[in-house]
Amino acid sequence: MANTVYYASIGPELAVFDVDVEAATLARRSAVMLPANVQYVWLHPLRRQLYVVSSNGGPGLAGDKHYADALAIDPESGALRPHGAAAALPSRPIHCSVDRSGAYLLIAYNDPSHVTVHRLNADGSIGEPVAQPQKLDTGIYAHQVLAAPSNRTVLLVTRGNDAQPDKPEDPGAIKTFAFGDGVLHNLASIAPGNGLGFGPRHLDFHPNKPWVFVSVERQNQLYVYGLDEETGLSREPMFVTRTLSPSSLRASAGGKAGMHQGAGPIHLHPNGRFVYQTNRASSTVDFQGRKVFAGGENSVAIFAIDQQTGEPTLIQTIDGRGIQLRTFGIDPSGRLLVAASIMPLPVRDGSNIAMLTAGLMLFRVGDDGRLTFARKYDVDTGDRQQFWSGMVTLA
Repeated sequence: MANTVYYASIGPELAVFDVDVEAATLARRSAVMLPANVQYVWLHPLRRQLYVVSSNGGPGLAGDKHYADALAIDPESGALRPHGAAAALPSRPIHCSVDRSGAYLLIAYNDPSHVTVHRLNADGSIGEPVAQPQKLDTGIYAHQVLAAPSNRTVLLVTRGNDAQPDKPEDPGAIKTFAFGDGVLHNLASIAPGNGLGFGPRHLDFHPNKPWVFVSVERQNQLYVYGLDEETGLSREPMFVTRTLSPSSLRASAGGKAGMHQGAGPIHLHPNGRFVYQTNRASSTVDFQGRKVFAGGENSVAIFAIDQQTGEPTLIQTIDGRGIQLRTFGIDPSGRLLVAASIMPLPVRDGSNIAMLTAGLMLFRVGDDGRLTFARKYDVDTGDRQQFWSGMVTLA
């Protein structure tokens, strides 16, 4: 029987946890250190290897150390060890993935927004970058890069940026590229309303239908698109819906002082009947001389998917019990969801101040797709952030 483990990072450390799905528990086993803070991790589709991109940059900080590393996975324990030399990267990488054939490592960079493709050597180590003969349209603030199920197209999700007092909004888009032999060619820019009022973050593919579910961060929305052979995605969404609970929608409409909402990662249930997406908030306000949580929704939103049309219907939002659920994973049996909050934050507790810790939160998944909270493991992040986590099944 395949063994499933959970990986979670704090700064440059990447730890592995044993997963007991029946008991809904985690047990830390070991950890490795990367050359800089972990940004994202991806499992090779065919081999026992992880690819990790790391950087000492971050939001508003360019940094000067940026890397991609291949790590070999011990098939019994999930322990990690370096596999080949690290590849130096040109700027902060924010996402990585491996194409469907397992031959190329795709890396997205947020500032400046762009994408690179590295060959993977026969042993899975990272090879040289593939020269791209065409100037690529990589939008503004790339946040995710994925090969479509056919492996003939690559999708680059570019978030854009909200308007600021001194500058207008930067439009978002999903940039699509034809893909072959590691080379990308501009295909289309999917951007409703020319990208204004559209700030996509991540997407996921239905396991057996031609549907793509997009988490729209800046508008707290879920878009559903169809796959399209000519443009990568349909030009217009099939469905658009909100991700916030009704009470949070009312608070957002009321413009509660200091509160800012954003949608987070998105994953489909292995059976394709449900989609899970996080809502995130972490803004602060002054209270008794300290910065405390301004309020907002940190939750997991669950949608049932109509298997004939692809239409999602919100059936539950459940408190995430942490600040900024940046990543989460679902075990292959679809019975356990584990989410990671990136940092602790002081919160108001009546006239007092309490600390909401960073943590790993475990939720049981029912046959109806709904979540039930099982437990939280507090995590001491120090001056770092728990930036990435994910579920991996060992072959």
